[in-house]
Amino acid sequence: MNNTLKAALWMTGAIVSFSAMAVSGREVSVELDTFEIMTYRSLVGMAVLWTLLSVTGCWGQVSGRFFGVQVVRNVAHFTGQNLWFYALTVIPLAQVFALEFTSPIWVVLLSPLILGERLTRVRVLSVLVGFIGILVVARPSPDTISPGLIAAASSAVFFALTAMFTRRLTRTESVLCIMFWLTLMQAVLGLAISIWDGEMALPTAKTAPWLFLIGCAGLLAHYCLTSALAIAPATVVVPMDFVRLPTIAVVGMLVYGEALDVWVFVGALIIFAANYVNIWFETRTAVKR
Repeated sequence: MNNTLKAALWMTGAIVSFSAMAVSGREVSVELDTFEIMTYRSLVGMAVLWTLLSVTGCWGQVSGRFFGVQVVRNVAHFTGQNLWFYALTVIPLAQVFALEFTSPIWVVLLSPLILGERLTRVRVLSVLVGFIGILVVARPSPDTISPGLIAAASSAVFFALTAMFTRRLTRTESVLCIMFWLTLMQAVLGLAISIWDGEMALPTAKTAPWLFLIGCAGLLAHYCLTSALAIAPATVVVPMDFVRLPTIAVVGMLVYGEALDVWVFVGALIIFAANYVNIWFETRTAVKR
């Protein structure tokens, strides 16, 4: 089996996992707010990781080095994830996923400030084209701008911040270490905010299976995506990841009766083109070096 086919199998797992997490998040939102969802998702993730670290004997990989960077990364991810879960409940699933694909564009825009990377002409062009795609997806006007749309677009910014701080951490820390602090800190943050008003909804027979699925799907999605990137170049993996959009659009149509909006697909294709050209150029430049 060649690496491209292996990557395709990993990405199939990632696409199914992301879609399952989206549907599960919408299903439990009737009884739980986003902070409660994040709390229970993180607790499930902690249980899975604790078991994995114990079985594999990899506890030695978990360290407190660069704790400050871990905190900043996980606060950014916690914020982005809460905005993402909220957006799932109020706007079409396809629109949420389309705006989520703008995250790499924000990485390009913010990396000079956080990572000290150079902003090249190709990167600037990809940002400009990407924002055209955002305008096509959102079609901003007094009638179309909504809290859900703003939440989805904002979540991409926080996911971009997460990606940049992850890039810094992976220079010295293992994936298991990063995921351990992610689940632990997000469980603490979610619990603290959930009980702030003195009330916290407990899982019921209806929501418990969905929460378990959210926790497992979240971990599996990122593991599959990371595994795909480890064996195939980003220029191969990114087009596969884009299949998430038509997949979730069909799911939204079949499960929730959401209409297929052609402009969401047009805008998403523009965003994809901006991301792909930038990745292709960076890969080509790296090979020449």
